[in-house]
Amino acid sequence: MKGVSLFANVGIAETYIKNHNIDIIVANELLEKRAKFYKELYPNCNMICGDITSENIYNQVLQEAKKQKCEFLIATPPCQGMSVAGKMKKNDPRNSLIKYVINFIKDLQPTNIIIENVPGILKTYLEFNGQKIKIVDFIQNELKKLNYFINYNIVDTADYGTPQTRKRAIFLISKNTLWQFPKKQKQTTVREAIGHLPSLESGEKSDIPYHFAKKHNDRHILWLKHTPTGKTALDNKIYYPQKEDGTRIKGYKTTYKRIEWDKPAPTITMANGSVSSQNNCHPGKLKEDGTYSDARVLTLKEIFILTGLSDDWTPPAWASENLIRQVIGEGVPPKLIDCLLNTMPTKKAKYESLGGLFSYEAA
Repeated sequence: MKGVSLFANVGIAETYIKNHNIDIIVANELLEKRAKFYKELYPNCNMICGDITSENIYNQVLQEAKKQKCEFLIATPPCQGMSVAGKMKKNDPRNSLIKYVINFIKDLQPTNIIIENVPGILKTYLEFNGQKIKIVDFIQNELKKLNYFINYNIVDTADYGTPQTRKRAIFLISKNTLWQFPKKQKQTTVREAIGHLPSLESGEKSDIPYHFAKKHNDRHILWLKHTPTGKTALDNKIYYPQKEDGTRIKGYKTTYKRIEWDKPAPTITMANGSVSSQNNCHPGKLKEDGTYSDARVLTLKEIFILTGLSDDWTPPAWASENLIRQVIGEGVPPKLIDCLLNTMPTKKAKYESLGGLFSYEAA
């Protein structure tokens, strides 16, 4: 089955897609560096770089998808306007990008479709034909005209083979029959995923590719050395985050925080290289002197593993550490897509036997 990817980022979501006899041969990404990154990972794909809201770019992608007779579509439009990690702007223009996805579906009419976004999409409105409408209702209203079966749910990637908690809204859309969500799997902990990797302090390197520690400033290192596993340095009684004048730094309890060993990792964000951002610091181990090891953010290798990437996943040599961290923070953990494709319907069922077109599985 040939497929197309919209808002492709660098193709992290598609890591295991070929295991399902799907070949993404057309893709679109707005940002040039990410498009170049994608092309190096998937050299046989026709990556069309540009703004999908441009009529020219939209038509280029659509015509190539039609020419190649693409029957599968994956779309992961930007979510910052609906994300709790973003600014939650109701009128963020990115909230309306779903319109282009739905128009593309109507123009191409692929057999099977995955749309991925943040859970906030289920509560977000957009303007359509002069009226405000919930995005979820817009999707259903537009696609029911084409007799698509639509199943949607909020899922946690930690339940689908990824050692990272990341809740996503998933729309499974098919012309064949109702696409069922797969059964949940046993969760994998941080310890099980990365506990075997050698300990590293700030600035240290190992012999394992991409397992090198980012260099931090001495103050951050001092605070983290005195921060227990699963805790934030903000709660330290002595070595707490402070400004150069000694004023105590205030912040959310998810900042300056070590993650826990015996749970899946928290959501890995674009700012995963910052000690002061959300849940980015290595769990560490208690040392004989009472301090904790690994006073640093997670290494790239640790992030690769916690995102569910394959052992041999290798970014382009030219890509900077910051770029790699950003694209992974915005990427879709690929084992989730892998699990969803395990239940993709391949045969058409009778419409009457399913009692209708729409279903919502309560989280």
